[in-house]
Amino acid sequence: MTQRRILRLTGDDTLDFLQGLITNDVKKLSQGPIYAAILTPQGKFFADFFVAKDGDGVLLDVADSLADMLLQRLNMYKLRASVEIAATDLHLHRGLGPVPEDGYADPRTDAMGWRAYRVDPQIDNNVNWDALRVTHMIPKTGIELTPDTFILEVGFERLNGVDFRKGCYVGQEVTARMKHKTELRKGLAQVSIAGDAPIGTEIMAADKPAGTLFTQSGGLALAYLRFDRATGPMRAGDAVVTWIPPA
Repeated sequence: MTQRRILRLTGDDTLDFLQGLITNDVKKLSQGPIYAAILTPQGKFFADFFVAKDGDGVLLDVADSLADMLLQRLNMYKLRASVEIAATDLHLHRGLGPVPEDGYADPRTDAMGWRAYRVDPQIDNNVNWDALRVTHMIPKTGIELTPDTFILEVGFERLNGVDFRKGCYVGQEVTARMKHKTELRKGLAQVSIAGDAPIGTEIMAADKPAGTLFTQSGGLALAYLRFDRATGPMRAGDAVVTWIPPA
């Protein structure tokens, strides 16, 4: 399981501070935790995370690989706002089935189970999270989510990670333009795969680049595709992949 870091944000300006930065609407925290991202001013992915109310503050659940960079970015934007950002000794717990009293359903989709934050580390529960991600087209930090990613191309709207009515945030103009003025011609897709190829293998349609292969599980995989070129069987190294268009 990907290592996570749980940060705590407190202070009178915490919610207003986050509201001007992240892709989702912090007002939704009154109904439960949210999934969101911070983008670059050019509208590209910087970091994704979960935000949950915690007393008079909020918890921010982020991949450990992005945590230091995210802390630096938050402190850069903080200026004189009354916001304190601190590490916690909490650990992420995840599971399937009924949501425990101290947990919450994954806001991206119920199919990804529940999340909870506890002092003791979690013992491996043997859930094949990659198989669930592939089945439900859930991108993962550092694999399908990279600094070149535009979040609408990897399904952030479908995953409840962006709000188009909340007002301005960093990268909002580019994201809104993609939503309202552009037909997405490429993006995250599910493909069938026969054979094996490493994550990051280029996908070729005849002699033309058609995308990149990512996480694979049980004859299916996630890929970033140019949809206009994904009209039949394609090759990714020694594997054959075929786009499965959404129903």
